[in-house]
Amino acid sequence: MFQPDSGALVIMLMMVFAGLICCVIRARRLAVRLGAAVLAFVPAGLSGVAAVNMYYGYYRTWSAVAADFSGGGIGSYPALPDLGAGSAARLAAVLGRTVSLQAAATRGITVRLQVPGALSRVSRPALIYLPAQYFQPVYAGYRFPVIELMHGFPGQPQDWINVLQVTAALGGLTAAGRADPAVLVMPGVNGPRRWSEQCLNQAGGQQDATYLARDVPAYVAARLRVAPPGPGWGIAGYSAGGFCAANLALGYPRRYGAAAVMSGYFTPADNINAGRPVDPFGGSARLRQHNTPLRVASRWNPREQMPRFWLSAGSDRRDRHALTSFRLLARRRLRAVPAYLSGGGHTAAAWRAALPRMLEWMTPLLTRASPPGPNGSPQGEPRAARIPP
Repeated sequence: MFQPDSGALVIMLMMVFAGLICCVIRARRLAVRLGAAVLAFVPAGLSGVAAVNMYYGYYRTWSAVAADFSGGGIGSYPALPDLGAGSAARLAAVLGRTVSLQAAATRGITVRLQVPGALSRVSRPALIYLPAQYFQPVYAGYRFPVIELMHGFPGQPQDWINVLQVTAALGGLTAAGRADPAVLVMPGVNGPRRWSEQCLNQAGGQQDATYLARDVPAYVAARLRVAPPGPGWGIAGYSAGGFCAANLALGYPRRYGAAAVMSGYFTPADNINAGRPVDPFGGSARLRQHNTPLRVASRWNPREQMPRFWLSAGSDRRDRHALTSFRLLARRRLRAVPAYLSGGGHTAAAWRAALPRMLEWMTPLLTRASPPGPNGSPQGEPRAARIPP
């Protein structure tokens, strides 16, 4: 009843505030009046925070709040050392010294990996979710499809877990036979704190697009039992991360087979660097055009395969307009561009509502696009039932 996003919590805090104000007015002793006045600031502030959270649907449970505010950041996940390229066979031994492999084979596990960029010279930590099937003997020869997840701004990789609950959603859908098992890679998207770089190669600066679309997939694929970058890799994002997903999928089409954009936009904005707007293209109209998904989609080479797209938006008017505009262009090159419209505005509630549908669409698509496994099925994947395209 009193979850972080409930109206009951807001009402309760307002009632506490009102009670303390009554004490300020009616109490005869000065110390009581002063104490009540000081304490009144607490429910007043908390009720405002709770009202904002109720509107945006950011935190749904107290465990999500605790994870963000009491050490549940990216550093709280077990660190995976760099085992070197081609080291997937040694992963179980390394994890076995840190976590229970029996538990991992039941629930999956999220680990932290420092990912250096050989081309971009960028190095950031990433969260990697290995599904339960990764540790099950029947999947021993299976190379899993991958979804690279782009968070928004302000944001961090663990928001996918703490706020959108993506690992729980994928685990539940897979257990129910509604999605295929996949590895989730959640890299750091932005630069320093309070910087939004929109996953772009900065003119004369940091090469974020190269890092996210080339370095991260290459590094992960060389170390984990996953499909190589290409048709077996997907990319998805929400808000600013949705722009990242669209722009990187179109800018690096041979690295991704599918892309999902949740409440994203398709024309780049200025970066937000420590609160200041900055042109990421250094005034270059050519670079801006090459990083505008609306323009790129409208001029797509018909001889080249466009990555498959899935789109969603809440009730926000601008989000729905952006979705409609891009979908019309993408459908010139794709037979179908599924779209899901929900309520909730430009909020975490809208993205959580869209997330299961996105996973149901993307994971089977990536599995089918992966190279055939030794028994003739996609990657040797043992599931009997398939989800139709």
